[in-house]
Amino acid sequence: MPGETAASPVADRRPTPRTYHGDTVVDDYAWLADTEDPEVRAYLEAQNEYTAAATAGLEPLREAVFGEIKAHTQETDMSVPLRRGGFWYFARTVEGSQYPLQCRAPVRDAHDWTPPEVSAEKLPGESVMLDLNAEAEGHDFLSVGAAAVSPDGRLLAYSVDTSGDERFTLRIKDIETGSLLADTVEGVFYGVTWAPDSRHLFYVTVDDAWRPDRVWRHEIGSAAADVEVYREDDQRFGVGVGLTRSRRYLVISASSSLTSEARVLDAADPTGEFTVVRPREEGVEYHVEHAVLSGAGSGASGTDRSGEDYFLFLHNRSGINFELASAPVETPDAWTVLVPHRADVRLTDVEVFARRLVLEYRRDGLPRLAFAATDVQPEFSEWDPGEQLSTVALSGNPEWDAPRLRVGYESYLTPATILDLVPETGESAVLRRQPVPEYDPEGYVQERVWVTARDGERVPVSVVRAVATTGAAPTVLYGYGSYEVCLDPWFSAARLSLLDRGVVFAVAHVRGGGELGRRWYDDGKMLRKNHTFTDFVDVAADLVETGRASPDRLVAMGGSAGGLLVGAAMNLAPELFCGVVAQVPFVDPLTSILDPDLPLTVGEWEEWGNPLADAEVYRYMRDYSPYENVTARPYPALLVTTSLNDTRVLPTEPAKWVAKLLTHTTSGNQILLKTEMAAGHGGVSGRYSSWRETAFEYAWILDRLGRA
Repeated sequence: MPGETAASPVADRRPTPRTYHGDTVVDDYAWLADTEDPEVRAYLEAQNEYTAAATAGLEPLREAVFGEIKAHTQETDMSVPLRRGGFWYFARTVEGSQYPLQCRAPVRDAHDWTPPEVSAEKLPGESVMLDLNAEAEGHDFLSVGAAAVSPDGRLLAYSVDTSGDERFTLRIKDIETGSLLADTVEGVFYGVTWAPDSRHLFYVTVDDAWRPDRVWRHEIGSAAADVEVYREDDQRFGVGVGLTRSRRYLVISASSSLTSEARVLDAADPTGEFTVVRPREEGVEYHVEHAVLSGAGSGASGTDRSGEDYFLFLHNRSGINFELASAPVETPDAWTVLVPHRADVRLTDVEVFARRLVLEYRRDGLPRLAFAATDVQPEFSEWDPGEQLSTVALSGNPEWDAPRLRVGYESYLTPATILDLVPETGESAVLRRQPVPEYDPEGYVQERVWVTARDGERVPVSVVRAVATTGAAPTVLYGYGSYEVCLDPWFSAARLSLLDRGVVFAVAHVRGGGELGRRWYDDGKMLRKNHTFTDFVDVAADLVETGRASPDRLVAMGGSAGGLLVGAAMNLAPELFCGVVAQVPFVDPLTSILDPDLPLTVGEWEEWGNPLADAEVYRYMRDYSPYENVTARPYPALLVTTSLNDTRVLPTEPAKWVAKLLTHTTSGNQILLKTEMAAGHGGVSGRYSSWRETAFEYAWILDRLGRA
């Protein structure tokens, strides 16, 4: 390996016993939990220095990959303008700048919904609402939690985080003058919602465990204290607030992993009291939207759509894959089924407009879209994007009565594409396809294969490679497998640096994700979590057995809960991988889930189980935890990344894991820990910094795969 050094820093062993359910475990590295301790900081810095020295020889390759990412990116660019009220809103990026500019330009013709063409030239009347480069001055990190323009178009509410801990500062800006109002709120959570009066806005704050638990109302320009509108006391639940697209109702949602409840308020009375739409029922999830529905079969596009007010409910009361129901606003318990539950279709969302309904769902492991008129008995028709292995979704449609819809799609081969679509006529136009210089999609192929797991389940695997790459090729196997998250096809310009060097990129859609519906998720959580790990191992083994890959050229990769996945797989079958990349990995889950005072823990019990109360859960988690199960064995080479200010996966987890691996591995393979000292769960901020981080990881991967 280029740049090998004599020895990695070794953490002191300070035995700390832990006893639960009659089981005593001695944790030698528990002391690394205190990241304020100068000794812990010194250890992390020493690991950073070691990692830098050990990978110094890869610097030319890193620079090459970074240059390739830049070459495949149109650095000065503009997003497709989106109409909201009397303005077109869009973002611009400028070559050499880390962050985008948030801009707008006035709508010249109120009847024209065709957006201005994407251009490097300024639009007539264009102004910059927010320059994130200016916001980032003097800071090593910047993240935006919210950016919302008031309904009257005068004010911008935005929030920023400059440390990575996901605690944001909310500010209000006069867009015309560029001046900041005195209104400032510290420590807010993601998002902000304006009331239609442009005078009141709503935001969320978190408790000490980083759980979004309270909704507040702020009055612009008022010296009065902000009003606590709602507080959620059940520690399993988090809250959010929003406005229906019709702007008729403000909605507060409270939800856990298994149960949800919504409260609504007539948006014309933002200081009024929210009322419960349907009381929470253990194990029942529902999402509510406001719709104006007409009689069955009436209202072709352009005709009178007058109708009655309804709430639409996407819920799982009748089946795990959800169904769609409606009820009059006055009698929200009187549900009428619109789209019944199906075992082979997972309904995921419903979007409501003045003219149409849009249903988002999953079938055969992929996302789908269907459209219907706003009738009390809607008939949905599925839209065909023309590319089988692709991701489709609505893309920025704030206006209730827009005559057309924005739809986005992409695949492993097709860059992100925005369409203008009129579902009633089938008329469509491509507004923009992400420009990727020096890229020809004809040089690559994508496919989906199925691997039979050890218990007979068929696991979908997505594969993308260069046309010229055949046989047992160097391979990166990526996975996640938790929280019902779906790894749907996505385009990556950076990934071309791997593909162009003959590396295959494969995605294992393991249980615990939601690709094949709620059953797929349920079969990879709680006391079935091991399916997530064995599925990944079985996919890796199949790639080898079928001659697609070989263990000496197979790298596993995953982040956060995906880091847990690759860490567990590394314990189960270290012989299958020549390298592992674990990004902000959740590798000490038992220790974290045993501590209800840590961020997110109580809410996580519905995902992993409660090891404090249940001895079976405790032992089950102990038996798969990557940290708990490090033993003397020949581990593959390992690159671990983390961030000092991460509040989701505390940096102590990867730090402890690396310390333990260094004292147990028998292979002599490189084990590296890289800690970002000014970042959070998402890693570094700024596009150039992000590209350099990707280049660092890809150079290490290419070196492991013999493609340096």
